[in-house]
Amino acid sequence: MPYSPFDKTFMDGLADLKTIGRYEIIRKLGEGGAAVVYLGKDRYIKRLVAIKMSRPTSDRGRERFFVEAQSAGMLSHPNIVAVYDADIYKDFCYLTLEYVDGPTLKKFCVRDALLPPARAVEIVFSACNALDYAHRKGVIHKDIKPSNIMLNREGAVKITDFGIAQMIGKTAELGVMGTPSYMSPEQAEDGIVGLQTDIFSLGCVMYELLTGERAFPGDNHFTIMYKIINKEPEPMLKIRPDLPEILEQIVGKALAKDVKERYQSCMAFADELRVALRGLTGVVFRDEDTGEVVDYVHHVPFFQNFTREQVAELVEANSIIRVPVGNIVVAEGEISDTFYIVLSGKLKIMKGDEEIAVIGDGECFGEMAYIAGQARFATVIADTDCILMEIKPTFVDRLSKSIQFLFFKNFATTLVRRLTRDSKDTGG
Repeated sequence: MPYSPFDKTFMDGLADLKTIGRYEIIRKLGEGGAAVVYLGKDRYIKRLVAIKMSRPTSDRGRERFFVEAQSAGMLSHPNIVAVYDADIYKDFCYLTLEYVDGPTLKKFCVRDALLPPARAVEIVFSACNALDYAHRKGVIHKDIKPSNIMLNREGAVKITDFGIAQMIGKTAELGVMGTPSYMSPEQAEDGIVGLQTDIFSLGCVMYELLTGERAFPGDNHFTIMYKIINKEPEPMLKIRPDLPEILEQIVGKALAKDVKERYQSCMAFADELRVALRGLTGVVFRDEDTGEVVDYVHHVPFFQNFTREQVAELVEANSIIRVPVGNIVVAEGEISDTFYIVLSGKLKIMKGDEEIAVIGDGECFGEMAYIAGQARFATVIADTDCILMEIKPTFVDRLSKSIQFLFFKNFATTLVRRLTRDSKDTGG
């Protein structure tokens, strides 16, 4: 590839490099910014390593390079790339790092290579745990982006490149630093940077993992930073309607412009991701998970006008069931007044052999048999693996009038939505 004069002198200085310190150079892994990375081997302990080399042009640049050694070197976490060594070679600085044999998340941020939503959430969950650990150690990464999050051969997350990390409580040097598309508003405005900066950047990564689109696209840095400060990203469900609504809510909170409206810690971010994973993976809830179940159910659109205490009462008294794809939940003509709320998944409503509708997260079915006391008018089949809340009418009848009112209000809202959808489908 062609190099600028500076780049050429940089690479010329590393020509014919065979060894550095106690490390044998095997091959170049990549280059970017002001650094080049080699695959090396420790001659003494026979361990493969990544060697990141930089040639600072000033004392300040050299100091910044070793910030990575100081900040990442004090971190020991399974989801953070380990720093083994730091030294100087001629007029170059180098770090010896854990070698991760796997791709970065950049590979999975394009429309034709997206991971399943549950896997994407698992990755962000692991990144949250790693960043929470770093924050508790007093380190803010400040440059979270897809290319700085790797997956090893086993699929484990590894966060790398603490090159512009800041120690919490220390004042950052003047000037905007970070990668524009993943900067927080406070970074873009050269404001005070805290741990919520990493949360915003990770929200950008999650948005991209789920949609294949950048949250704040633009042709130049000015356009991107203007959008980060002033504009909301395109709704994820508009790009990818099959995503559960809870994921859009979580990403929306991570991307809040106001730091106070964002998650206040990566652990709080992770807690909500854990709730979402329950629905995405179809895990059967255990008794000791009641709090997480309540949180998840409360996120479902049908229950969002209920209080958390009311949802807890419903969870305590009713069954949450998993229905595998292809199973019939209710059959046309059967006599039953049990009704269901879809917590996750999609179901087909069939009248005879004709599919008349598809319903998903937050919708209800079977309520007409309960309200009118009539036989089922259609068959409902799981179109994907589903998690449903099964509600017995005898339970509803014992509820307070205020909760019964919420049920009937939401039944009516669902009915209006269906009629509106049917009208549009028939051109009415």
